[in-house]
Amino acid sequence: MVSLSLLSLSATFSRSRLHFIPRLSLPSSLSSVRRTTRRNGPPARLSSSWPPPSCPPLDSHSFGSSTSRNSSSSVPCGGAAVADGDDLVVLGIETSCDDTAAAVVRGDGQILSQVVSSQADLLVLYGGVAPKVAEAAHAEAIDQVVEEALSKANLTARDLSAVAVTIGPGLSLCLRVGVRKARNIAGLFCKPIVGVHHMEAHALVARIVQQDLQFPFLALLISGGHNLLILARSLGQYVQLGTTIDDAIGEAYDKTAKWLGLDLRTSGGPAIEKLALEGDAESVKFSTPMKQHKDCNFSYAGLKTQVRLAIESRNINAQIPISSATTQDRSDRADIAASFQRVAVLHLEERCERAIVWAMEMEPSLKYLVVSGGVASNKYVRSRLDQVVKRKSLELVCPPPSLCTDNGVMIAWTGIEHFRMGRFDPPPPADEPEDAMPKKDDICWFVPQYDLRPRWPLGEEHVKGRSEARSLRTARLHPSLTSIIQESLQKQS
Repeated sequence: MVSLSLLSLSATFSRSRLHFIPRLSLPSSLSSVRRTTRRNGPPARLSSSWPPPSCPPLDSHSFGSSTSRNSSSSVPCGGAAVADGDDLVVLGIETSCDDTAAAVVRGDGQILSQVVSSQADLLVLYGGVAPKVAEAAHAEAIDQVVEEALSKANLTARDLSAVAVTIGPGLSLCLRVGVRKARNIAGLFCKPIVGVHHMEAHALVARIVQQDLQFPFLALLISGGHNLLILARSLGQYVQLGTTIDDAIGEAYDKTAKWLGLDLRTSGGPAIEKLALEGDAESVKFSTPMKQHKDCNFSYAGLKTQVRLAIESRNINAQIPISSATTQDRSDRADIAASFQRVAVLHLEERCERAIVWAMEMEPSLKYLVVSGGVASNKYVRSRLDQVVKRKSLELVCPPPSLCTDNGVMIAWTGIEHFRMGRFDPPPPADEPEDAMPKKDDICWFVPQYDLRPRWPLGEEHVKGRSEARSLRTARLHPSLTSIIQESLQKQS
């Protein structure tokens, strides 16, 4: 059974999408935004306490502290106490890739606002994500996105309990835009700050949708840049059962859509899914990836090559949009789309079935498979994986599409979960320089803006999940989130 009940999406939930195209002179555009921020201080709505008084210290809020969920908290400057439990109000900021997002969420799961600035037009213009262009778009949009999120929630930054922001994984140029904004707000209003792992947020947002979703659970996280199977044993404790050794499924969808001449403004996934409805999924005999590898890892590079060769053999011209294709040409494209989707998802099914077996060996009480990330919006993916979990007597939990793609809600909610455990940093200085770095011996839960984590594993690798064929780069690879938390807990014990 697919669980899609939106138990906590109340009538006050407000979501909107903005569309920004940055000025083409990227260097001047970026420097202009930065100069405005430094000279003029905070945006108009955030200026009521500029400059703020100094912040009194917070109680026991260092990295990994065992602060009780119901313990009392000190009152930092800015006018609002650090609330406990359901009274928490957290702003979440997400800029890891190509969407600028912000949201305000309460500790009880109530979504007060959600705002997303889409870069869809830029994706079409540049044929994908161009990091410097994406950074410029984030810089153009971030102030308005955050302001609108606060406005729709009928709050100011003074009313927040904390600020949460994605610090990795993602594109470093993009991550730093959100981090700079989050630290600016937290510094001005003396708010604690929580650095969030992007993929953990995709997994934990399901706990808003299904409030009885308890640990342990299995999660399949699928997007343009990630394929990840993890066993979530507790908050911050994850076992990686499988990951991609080359390309993720979302990348394969996007490339196939591009080669078939489809409209990419809604991304490749929805375009392929729509066209596939017209095609014969058995017409093109693509091979399922990694059949000979009895693990839970993924590979889509070979399937992409098969698709490209099939397109070339049918003389399909991607320069001719699908809307202008002849009847036969459209039929050929639909057959390829349907056949690709069948095999791409079959690869997910096979890996998930094996991962369920491995996970239940470690956690026999397992009841749920969470499927999240942008590709989880695909109805065909959901229907096929629902059949997998039924055969294993589990339940499939899928967030609604608006919470599958990158969003601020998942960042705010993950911030809330860790905040309750005492995993956050005190407010940064209001006059913190942009090149601020931690002291040599500092142990920080949050990472200052130039110590971002673009390549950051979520969990520790399962012994069976190691692949001899893995070609993952290890340069600048940070320790996993799980290992960082475990080390912190060991130092406290």
